[in-house]
Amino acid sequence: MNAPANVDYRFHDLAPNLGSFLDDVLSGLSQPQKRLSAKYFYDERGSSLFEAICDLPEYYPTRTEIALMREHATGMAKRIGLNALLIEYGSGSSTKTPILIDAMRPAAYVPIDISREQLALSASALAQTRPGFPVRAVCADYTQPFALPALDEINFAGKLIYFPGSTIGNFDRAETHRFLQQIARVAGPSGAALIGVDLKKNPSTLHDAYNDAAGVTAEFNLNVLCRINNELGGNFDLSAFRHHAFYDETLGRIEMHLLSVRAQTVTIASQPFLFHEGETIHTEISCKYSIEEFQSLAKLAGLEARDVWTDSAKLFSVHYLTVPSDGK
Repeated sequence: MNAPANVDYRFHDLAPNLGSFLDDVLSGLSQPQKRLSAKYFYDERGSSLFEAICDLPEYYPTRTEIALMREHATGMAKRIGLNALLIEYGSGSSTKTPILIDAMRPAAYVPIDISREQLALSASALAQTRPGFPVRAVCADYTQPFALPALDEINFAGKLIYFPGSTIGNFDRAETHRFLQQIARVAGPSGAALIGVDLKKNPSTLHDAYNDAAGVTAEFNLNVLCRINNELGGNFDLSAFRHHAFYDETLGRIEMHLLSVRAQTVTIASQPFLFHEGETIHTEISCKYSIEEFQSLAKLAGLEARDVWTDSAKLFSVHYLTVPSDGK
């Protein structure tokens, strides 16, 4: 089946620095608290496992946010206004993004992601379902300063940064501040942002979401060790590590670790790493906020809280934030 003749799709590659997987692993495992970056979760198998996590009964964020978008997208669109440039951080969602596009009817859609292949696949697929609708994919690291392509061929009224999911929770407070400042710069004066934020709730609900009965999250966490073995020649014994996720109420965040169940030595690129029994590798955080906490963080970064939508159980929230007209 041929693609429609009037597909309006372009790909801009800003050639982001992907860094070295090996260097990052060696550096992270050399720290007093051993660490692995969560960005390395998402090889092909890791991405597939994460999709499975989103469908788990214990994992509420995805289905709750989708329901929020279906219920409130029209109201969000009224807030945003007509003819905005919709800029999404992260590869396009197969469900949430089309809901927003259909409601707000933007001038164009600009998905931004560091993964060239995944970005090209998802963005071109969306363009083919909407003949004549401009889609301008941009390969860039949206966590770092970057400049949008000129996009002179697009006539738009303002910019809306869309950051769905609960990904913003994967940054610590200082990183979140810098990230929100960067969003404000990209949106520009009188621009806006629509951001998904997971809310603080009963710790048992959070525990279950990251320790599902089927063990999919554990498999997802352990898969990063498989990736090191397969791609870097590591010799991790996966049976000697177990998934360990817990909610730290003081810090207001889930922490994911891989716990060594015995004393052992692992070798990667001829470099040995000693693990004591009970020692962990820190792989991810997922910060949870009250509505007021997140709005305060946004204000410190130069964004004004204008509206927020939540589900009836107050599990998840979507925040509408604006940049003052003077950009300050």
